[in-house]
Amino acid sequence: MPRDLLFEIGVEEMPSAPLYAALDYVRSAAEEALASARLDHGELSVYNTPRRIALLVRDVAERQRDATERFKGPAAAAAFDADGNPTKAALGFARSKGVSPESLVRESGDGGEYVWAVVERPGRPAHEVLPDILAELASSIPWPKTMRWGSGDTRFIRPVRWLVALFGEDVLPVRFAGLVAGRVSQGHRFLAGPVEIEDPSAYLESLRRAYVLADGTERAAEIRERINAVADSLGGVAVVPEKTFLEVVNLVEQPTVAAGRFDEAFLRVPREVLEEAMESHQRYFPVESMDGTLAPAFIVVHNGPAERTDEIVKGHERVIRARLADAAFFYDEDLKHPLESYAAKLDGIVFHQRLGSLGQKVERVERLTRLLAKHVGAGPEDEAHAVRAAHLCKADLVTHVVVEFTSLQGVMGSYYALASGEAPAVAQAIVEHYRPRFAGDALPETLPGMLVSAADKLDTICGIHAIGQAPTGSSDPFALRRFSIGVILMAMDGGLDLRLKDAIADALEGYGDVLPDMDAAAVAAEVKEFILARLRGVLRERGYAYDTVDAVLACESDDLAEVAARCAALQDAREADPELFEDLAIAFRRAANLADASLGESVSLDLMGPEERALADALERADEAVQDLLKKGRHDEVISELAALRPHIDAFFESVLVMDEDVRLRENRLRLLNRFVRVFARFADIGRIAA
Repeated sequence: MPRDLLFEIGVEEMPSAPLYAALDYVRSAAEEALASARLDHGELSVYNTPRRIALLVRDVAERQRDATERFKGPAAAAAFDADGNPTKAALGFARSKGVSPESLVRESGDGGEYVWAVVERPGRPAHEVLPDILAELASSIPWPKTMRWGSGDTRFIRPVRWLVALFGEDVLPVRFAGLVAGRVSQGHRFLAGPVEIEDPSAYLESLRRAYVLADGTERAAEIRERINAVADSLGGVAVVPEKTFLEVVNLVEQPTVAAGRFDEAFLRVPREVLEEAMESHQRYFPVESMDGTLAPAFIVVHNGPAERTDEIVKGHERVIRARLADAAFFYDEDLKHPLESYAAKLDGIVFHQRLGSLGQKVERVERLTRLLAKHVGAGPEDEAHAVRAAHLCKADLVTHVVVEFTSLQGVMGSYYALASGEAPAVAQAIVEHYRPRFAGDALPETLPGMLVSAADKLDTICGIHAIGQAPTGSSDPFALRRFSIGVILMAMDGGLDLRLKDAIADALEGYGDVLPDMDAAAVAAEVKEFILARLRGVLRERGYAYDTVDAVLACESDDLAEVAARCAALQDAREADPELFEDLAIAFRRAANLADASLGESVSLDLMGPEERALADALERADEAVQDLLKKGRHDEVISELAALRPHIDAFFESVLVMDEDVRLRENRLRLLNRFVRVFARFADIGRIAA
C-alpha cells in the first residue's frame, strides 16, 4: 500500500527572505526527483518555520515502477558477420548494456537497419531509493549565502541540528550534515522540547501540540487575522507592508500579536521616518487612525510565551522609544540648515571613480533637465521648478535621517525643501525623481518630476556606457535596465515628449570634461540600442507580436511614445481588419522585392509612362499625407493611406517591365520603387512581418 513520506531539516533560525525561495525549490525539486525515480505519489506539500524546512508527500508508492529502456546500437551490418554471428561491435555493445548478445534485436528504419538492446529495469523498494533522494535534495538547496560549522564540510544557510525522515511509520536512514535522520523533531524553542513524530500524517498536529505552527499559510492567515483584531481594538487600521509581513511570518513559530504605544510627541516627525523605524528596523506594524493620520501605537508579533505578553510589549516599547528618539534627533538636526547647504557637500562624495563626484553629477543633471525642458516645450514655471529640483535632488543624501534610513532618499529631500521655503512643485519633483523605483511602481505625476527623473537616469545610463561598464548577462550593478524602462514608461505612459537621439546626445555632452576622449557617436549609438532593446521587451510584455515590434523598431524610433502608438495601430490592423492589412503587406512586398536602395530616389518624369506617373503622383500625395497624419498621431489613418497605394503598385507591375534592358528605364523604375518603400518606412518595415 502507498505510504506518506516526511522529511524535515531542523536548523538554527534562518533569515526570512531566502527561505521563501528555498521552499519553492524544495517543492519543484522533490516533484522532479520522485518522477525521475519512477515513484508515484499524491499531494506534495512543503512547510517551514524559522527553524525547519519540511517536505510531506502523500501516498508514495512502496516500489518504483518497472521500466523498459531501449538503446540504439551499431548498424546491423557492422554488428553481425556474413554468417549471422555477432561481431566485436555487437559483443561490446551488449556488454555495455548488461544484456546477452542473443537478446539484441534488429530493426529497420529510415536510416537503415540497426541493432537495439532492450533492458528491463525492475523497480526497487521505495525505502531503498528514498534516502539518497532526500539527502541529495537537502544538499542541493540553493542559498544566497552558506556557512560551515563544527568540523564538518557541509554547507547550509545555518547549522543543521536534526533530521526527521519517515516513510509511513518507518524511519529512513537519511544521512546529511553529519546526522542520521530519526523520528524526533523539536518543538518551540522556549515552550516545548523534543517531539516524536509517529508517522507523517501526524506531523502538523504533533508540532502544534509543541507550540509550532509549521504550515506557513496557516501561520500567515492567523497573524493577519490577529493584526486586524488588535488594530480594531485600537480604533484604527494596521499599516501592513507585504514585504514586512512576509518577513514576520517566517520569524515566529507560535505567533502572539499585541499592541504597544509610544509618546505622541514623536508624531511631529514625518510619518515616513516613523514607519521606516518601526517596519524595517523592528518589524512592527504602524497603526493608522480612522482619519488617515498615524496613531501613537504599533503592533508587534512575537514568538514568546503568550502569558508574558505584557512584559514583552514593555520591552518593545523601550526599544522603539530609543529608535524614535534617535530619528527625532536626526530630523531636528537636519532642519537646522537649509537644504541648499547640504547640496554643497556633494562635491566630497564619489558618484563613480571615473565619472566624478556626486556634485558633478548634479551639475550634469541640472543642465540636462534644462535642455529636456526646452525640448519637450515645458512652460517657464515648470522649467524653473524642474531645474531647481534637479539642483537639490541629491542634497538629502548627506542628511542625518537619510544616512540612517537610506530608503527615504527623496522623501526627506521633499520635506526639507518645504521647510527651506522651496516651492511645493520643487519638493514634489525631488521625491518623484527616483520613480519608478521598481516594476509596477508609480511614475512621476508632474512634468518637473519626470524631467528630473529622466535627466538623472539618462545621465547614469550614458556615463556607465561611456566607460564600458554596460550590463552583461544578468548582472546590472548600476540598474541601467531599470532606469531605461523608467524613461520608456515616462514617455509611453506619462506623456513625456522625449526625443531619444537628442536626449542621449545632450546627456553625453555633459561628460565632455570628465571623459574628453570619449567617442560620443559610438556611445550614443550603443545607448540608443540598449534603450530600444528594453523598449522591445516592454512592448512584447504588453502583448504586441514580436514581428509587429520588429517592423516598427526597424524604422524611425526616436519618439518612444510614438513607437508604441505605431505598434498599437499595426497590431490592430492585423487583428481587426485582416483585409486592410493584406493590402498593406502585398503592396509593400511587391515593391520591396525589387527595390535597390543603392540607386537612391531621384526619378525623371520624362522617362515615365502613364502608370509610372500615376504611381509617382500617388506616392507624392501619400508621403505628404503620411507625414501629416504621423504628426497628428492618427496612426490608423496612416495604415489606410498606405494600403490605398496597392491599386497603383498593382497597375504599375501589370503594365511596366521594371527590369527593362534599357538601363535608364530600369534604374528610373527602381528609384521609383525605392521611393515607394521609403514612404512605408516612415511607419514600419512591413517586410519583417511573417506572411
